[in-house]
Amino acid sequence: MRMNGLLRRGTRLLTATVAACGIVATATSAATADEQPTRELLRADCESGLGKCSFNSPQLGEAYLGGFRQVSDSLYNCSSSDATQSMTWSDTVGSTDSLGVSVTAGGKIAGIVDLSVTATYSHSWTSTHAESSSLNMTVKPGEVGWISRAQVMQQVSGTWQTHYDSPKWDHYYWFFDDTITGPAANGTDGKSNAVVVKSRTMTPAEKKSCSAGAHAGRTFVQHR
Repeated sequence: MRMNGLLRRGTRLLTATVAACGIVATATSAATADEQPTRELLRADCESGLGKCSFNSPQLGEAYLGGFRQVSDSLYNCSSSDATQSMTWSDTVGSTDSLGVSVTAGGKIAGIVDLSVTATYSHSWTSTHAESSSLNMTVKPGEVGWISRAQVMQQVSGTWQTHYDSPKWDHYYWFFDDTITGPAANGTDGKSNAVVVKSRTMTPAEKKSCSAGAHAGRTFVQHR
């Protein structure tokens, strides 16, 4: 972020607002480098409500399939034949901003982004998606299997405008660009969520555990 550029934009918007509303005001002097806020501070003020914030000009990127993640327990097959078992799975996918900070469902940040996206694209935006189900899986002898899932994801980019009732860091308005990555509805841009069964050969240590105690010649589940 180039704060000098943001400073100029803040001053221009303040001047335009004053002219439009017929309010007489005096622009404050330029803040020094030490007085300029970080994006973390501005974001915190948006989240707390100390700053009156809006997420302007949202642009939705093309949806894509995110990476696969293990969403079930692991099934170990210590027997000498294929083992088939029904396994439940659950997955919750959240959103993060360009700072890597979680965008919490029900929070001010999520609400402001949803309001902006809905006004621009006429459909809502969600910061979190949760899903669960069950699936039969077959694991060969000497292998371990699990269920993985990939969520359709999408990025929304825009500019945060933070307005203060009294000058903060010598200005009423501050701006910063942000990109938020979060779950998208299944089928967005032709992309679909995916649930698959995966397996691998047991490690030597895992195979050794198959000959110990109750695991010998049986299957067992290890919680993730």
